Amino acid sequence: MFRLLLLAASLAAAAPAQLCKPDAQNAFKVRLSIKTALGENAYAWDAHEEYLFKAMVAFAMRRYSSKSSTQIANVLLCNVTDRVSFWFVVTDSSRNLTAVPGREVEAAIRMSRHRINSAFLLSDRTLQFLKITSTLSPPVEPSTPVWLIVFGVVLCLIVAGIVFLIVGGIRQHKKRNKEPRQAEAVEEKAEVAMENGIPCETLEVKGGRLNGGFAAEEERFTPL
Repeated sequence: MFRLLLLAASLAAAAPAQLCKPDAQNAFKVRLSIKTALGENAYAWDAHEEYLFKAMVAFAMRRYSSKSSTQIANVLLCNVTDRVSFWFVVTDSSRNLTAVPGREVEAAIRMSRHRINSAFLLSDRTLQFLKITSTLSPPVEPSTPVWLIVFGVVLCLIVAGIVFLIVGGIRQHKKRNKEPRQAEAVEEKAEVAMENGIPCETLEVKGGRLNGGFAAEEERFTPL
């Protein structure tokens, strides 16, 4: 009788070890990067933190199923390393020798992922459930509708194009009006008056035009 009790006790002690081990069915590996996330404010991972993790997993399981009666004792941890990584498995509360199916544990963790991260001051990148995909936060919707932003950009481009065409047209019109005036000014400067076959400058005088060739003779015969 005593041997039977001893055998039963040894089997009961060995059962959790079989359920929680690396790559075991329904077991999940967790990796924490506490120093990376918190730097100088990083806390040490100890038995208290392990208890909190078990409590958060039990909370997630109970929240996932309103009929669940998962206790902290149903969450088993194993292969804990100094770099803060370990495996965990959730056992069935009604049958302690049976693990809860992995799909149910994954769904529960995904539902309460934000709460678990907040409990340890970490994020999906620094608290990793390696076999559970990260939960994506809902996309942030802009306060202004996208179509209104696109419409505003297109309208600004159209207005800028119209202004550019108007300014360009005004400049072209001024340039065209300026070219004939410049040509006329050049022609007037190049024009040389010819009198008696001798080129001379054009003088604007009230009494007419004075020929410089006869100016000396008129001065010679002018009476005193």
